[in-house]
Amino acid sequence: MQTYKAPLRDMRFVLNEVVGAADYADMPDFAEVTPDLVDAILEEAAKFVTERLLPLNASGDEEGCVLENGAVRTPKGFREAYAAFAEGGWTSMGADPAYGGQGLPEVVGKFVEEMICSTNLSFGLYPGLSHGAYKAIIGHASEELKARYLPKLIDGTWSGTMCLTEAHCGTDLGLLRTRAVPQADGSYRITGSKIFISAGEHDLTENIIHLVLARLPDAPKGVKGISLFLVPKFLPTDDNRPGVRNGVVCSALEHKMGIKASATCQLSFDEATGWLVGEPHKGMRAMFTMMNSERLSVGIQGLGAGEAAYQAAVAYARDRLQGRSLAGKKAPDKPADPIIVHPDVRRMLMTIRACNEGARALGCWVAKTLDISRHHPDPEVRQEADDFTALMTPVVKALFTDLGFEAANVGMQVYGGHGFIRDHGVEQYVRDSRISMIYEGTNGVQALDLVGRKMPAHMGRYLRRFFHPALAEIDAALDSDDDLVTELAQPLAKAFGALQLSTATLARKGLKDPEEAAAGATEYLRLFGLVALGVMWLKMARVAGAALEAGTGERAFYEGKRVTARFYMERILPQAAGLFAAIKAGKGAMMALEDAQF
Repeated sequence: MQTYKAPLRDMRFVLNEVVGAADYADMPDFAEVTPDLVDAILEEAAKFVTERLLPLNASGDEEGCVLENGAVRTPKGFREAYAAFAEGGWTSMGADPAYGGQGLPEVVGKFVEEMICSTNLSFGLYPGLSHGAYKAIIGHASEELKARYLPKLIDGTWSGTMCLTEAHCGTDLGLLRTRAVPQADGSYRITGSKIFISAGEHDLTENIIHLVLARLPDAPKGVKGISLFLVPKFLPTDDNRPGVRNGVVCSALEHKMGIKASATCQLSFDEATGWLVGEPHKGMRAMFTMMNSERLSVGIQGLGAGEAAYQAAVAYARDRLQGRSLAGKKAPDKPADPIIVHPDVRRMLMTIRACNEGARALGCWVAKTLDISRHHPDPEVRQEADDFTALMTPVVKALFTDLGFEAANVGMQVYGGHGFIRDHGVEQYVRDSRISMIYEGTNGVQALDLVGRKMPAHMGRYLRRFFHPALAEIDAALDSDDDLVTELAQPLAKAFGALQLSTATLARKGLKDPEEAAAGATEYLRLFGLVALGVMWLKMARVAGAALEAGTGERAFYEGKRVTARFYMERILPQAAGLFAAIKAGKGAMMALEDAQF
């Protein structure tokens, strides 16, 4: 049976004590966002996901979605849960108040997203896609389209999708064939087929707003000839109600290994009426507004899966009796000790814990900086924050989803054979979390983005947004009066040095041979991510130490942070040396075989 308790204490710790919620006072848009308000929101979110979403996770996986006569029926209970979700205002949290949103910080939204993904990842994809559509529309659409579609998207009455992929093109969108023909009234007729469209058809909302990439008749070849169009399932009436059915239908549901309660559709557009979003042939710019928002959210999906796996594994390890402790009986009144006493089980649990809590802190930092990039009154501060989020987006997406899938697998390993069967529900976490490494740009594509675009951008300006605060944290720790913090800073300083040398190596080799940079991209992103988590753990250890020194309560919580920080530096961060060695090795053996030799 799947269980979950929202990690609210840890969320408050990283927001209020590590990242710094007080800094929101610098942003007038968040003048009313107090720690008490955030606490109340997170408490209510925890209650909602536990009571309404968690009970539907396993049953939704069993039942899945059903396609009948072009209409998709979601699993039992999903419609009622979504109605309660929208009624509770959860669809409007981060949206602009001008269109009915609550205007809350991205940080708050990401914490709520994590809880949703821990309890029911399939459900979370429906409002998640709508929020991405909202981002693209508010950033690029005309005022008329905003006024017509945003209020309905924000209040959850309507939902949204992003329609990129076609059967012959995934990442290489320059190959797409869907076409758009202009009409005399300013609309366009959209014709083509799309696959892998999450939430493309369902029964949760009265209308679905598709954002579709297509080509105009005079479009240049490749990605420079792609435009973005808004195509509703039902054409709105003058009073903004769903009117006649548009020319878009669900032709099939994808048969997937996981997220089975999320409707992943094949859509057919046949002379469907749509409207241009943004400028002609500039659709990729508008779509990337949506995709970058989604990539951060997908990273949070990985964290949510990791947290669910951790809690399940800990609960099982406490109850499962097997063998005796090598240090002597721990439960002499029982026929065997609980498996949590065994070092290898502890290794697995601590690995998941250290990665989850480090990712939560890093995700909070990135989300807060995203808020700064959009809402800070100083343009220079906004630019610096925008540089940082641009750099960290591929890292968060790829690292968090890699770690989430690894956590799900390790969590299942704690269960042994009982994890491989469906009774306990932990194998669902493995199946559900696997897709996060693939969609919204595979993790290999994220690595190429980091090395090929973000690393050299503006003569390394993006990199400096992370390197400078990271180095400052390490230098301060090396001079700290806290012996543990100084001790932890030493291996992190070495790993940071390896990251700097790797950056120089890839930059130098990449100038002569782009394949050399690409060959080390995945290892580079992992190294970057591990160092970033290390920086957060160093800061968390320092903050926890100060709290203990001050004599504040919750000693067990703060001591646990410092122990976990030590585990991270001793048992996980050493991977940096191997990653550095792989990066230095270059492309030689990787590219040596002829195609026919495979």
